[in-house]
Amino acid sequence: MALLPWRQATETALYGPGGFFRAGAGPAAHFRTSVHASPLFAAAVLELLERVDAALGHPDPIDFVDVGAGRGELLVALAAASAAPTGLANRLRLTAVECATRPDGLPAAVSWAAEIPRVTGLLFANEWLDNVPVDVAEVSPDGVAQLVLVDPATGDEELGPAIADTSWLDRWWPLQVPGDRAELGAPRDAAWATAVSALDRGVAVAVDYGHFAAQRPPGGTLTGFAAGRQVRPIPDGSCDVTAHVAIDAVGAAGEKAGAQATLHTDQRTALRALGVDGGRPPRELASTDPAGYLRALAAAGEAGELLAPAGLGGFRWLAQTVDLPDGWLAGALA
Repeated sequence: MALLPWRQATETALYGPGGFFRAGAGPAAHFRTSVHASPLFAAAVLELLERVDAALGHPDPIDFVDVGAGRGELLVALAAASAAPTGLANRLRLTAVECATRPDGLPAAVSWAAEIPRVTGLLFANEWLDNVPVDVAEVSPDGVAQLVLVDPATGDEELGPAIADTSWLDRWWPLQVPGDRAELGAPRDAAWATAVSALDRGVAVAVDYGHFAAQRPPGGTLTGFAAGRQVRPIPDGSCDVTAHVAIDAVGAAGEKAGAQATLHTDQRTALRALGVDGGRPPRELASTDPAGYLRALAAAGEAGELLAPAGLGGFRWLAQTVDLPDGWLAGALA
């Protein structure tokens, strides 16, 4: 099989006919995201949405748009929560943006779209940008940044032509010595700029594994996941092909697209600000309410997974606003 640039091979493997994200049981069958880890995550997102709603003056409708929605798990949780009598009742407009076909059994309140609509409210992208395909560069023995080519059937690589336009690398991920690798994040910057430009008023949030310029990994981060395990990335449609996000570059792209304020934080900080608490319940509760104690203990364990600094709690949160008061972000998420 002919060798291809990683971006082209990954696009087909993930999003082509029968691709990883279009076929089968969906991402939840292969890896665990915060949405799948605990309903506490959906509760925290709902809390953020309610804070956005209040800051916007309770518009009708108020949007929640989930970009890269998987099989709609987060939206199902929000639809159930918003069905109860709340300030969002009858005003909440839920939209999934996803390349896969609409799953059976999804609540009628959830719209399913292939493109990002106009948004007044909260646009949320949990582990979306890491699956926007990118090319990979590597410094050759003679010091030239070259495109890495891959055999889609085997994952075997070889160096291809020199990178024609090194402007993104020069700005965001300068390569130093032979063998250094980088994922070229310009397609992710463009994808996020498109998301932010769809925001009429409100907040756009990207949650992902990410890194900043001072901590770029010299060998890159390209990897695969399948059936709950990290695997060698082979772009044949059998596994997720993913790489961490240059989150500072993405944030700068959002600002160019119209974001008026930016906050970088980690999931541990953001979720704590939204009410997720990993503290154990008091032991005396075990005597007075054994069943309640067990429920609280289980919730504390779930919260601990969401907040763990070496795990989900270490994910980066990029939040950007349009037409919200100065300083609002810090008060809502920091």
